[in-house]
Amino acid sequence: MAWFKRKTKGILTPTADKREGPDGLWHKTPQGKIVHAQTLQENAYVSPEDGYHVRIGSKEYFALLFDENKFTELTPQLTSADPLQFVDMQPYTQRLQAAQEKTQLKDAIRVAHGRMHGLELVIACMDFSFIGGSMGSVVGEKIAKGIDYALKHHIPLLIISKSGGARMMEAGLSLMQMAKTSAKLLQLAEAKVPYISLLTDPTTGGVSASFAMLGDFNIAEPGALIGFAGPRVIRETIGKDLPKGFQSAEFVLEHGFLDLIVDRRELKKTLTQLLNMLAS
Repeated sequence: MAWFKRKTKGILTPTADKREGPDGLWHKTPQGKIVHAQTLQENAYVSPEDGYHVRIGSKEYFALLFDENKFTELTPQLTSADPLQFVDMQPYTQRLQAAQEKTQLKDAIRVAHGRMHGLELVIACMDFSFIGGSMGSVVGEKIAKGIDYALKHHIPLLIISKSGGARMMEAGLSLMQMAKTSAKLLQLAEAKVPYISLLTDPTTGGVSASFAMLGDFNIAEPGALIGFAGPRVIRETIGKDLPKGFQSAEFVLEHGFLDLIVDRRELKKTLTQLLNMLAS
């Protein structure tokens, strides 16, 4: 049984739609630096003065990584069917509709096949702008379908994580996606198809506890928040102050849970080098 709707099959090419990139003509970083939107775009959405990585979505990552921004999107029309008929402050169906209208996305992840520096690659990229990048049945299914495609054609896989964790409006069905995606990645590993995991800000909850940390290489962007529960929740639970930089990509790398931190401006070059190394 599937807890999602498959409306149509087909091929999509990039369109001029609103995703997760910064709005307006100017952007202010947490350090107070003011950057023009065009400067950000030309600099891979990294502030040239302080190196701050502005949060971006699948539209921007696909344009950054795929050669000439050409790709074929896989299972583009998959949407949630609200299996639990969940209602909190408002029905889940209304939340989904509002998120779809605001972001012009079907759900919190897009999966596509294209080429990067001539190398074939499947990229699954999460969008935090869609209900906090939460992982529901559709996210798990899209990742599974992307893995199946990579397996069938023996193409490397890149997953770009950006999530607040499980989508609690789908309860246990959401948590099941942790096991589902992990099991599918085991098939990829057994077939010796490379998988690189890129953790961006933030990568937390069930995503960090499953597919995000299972790459042949686990890499992250500078300053990304990476962990399970948030720092405030942990601090209040243990009743102690946390170490400086706790759950930052740099802290996680220092403690052995990452292989590399990569500036977004060097991402395409670094990924190509890693894939060539894995292929050899």
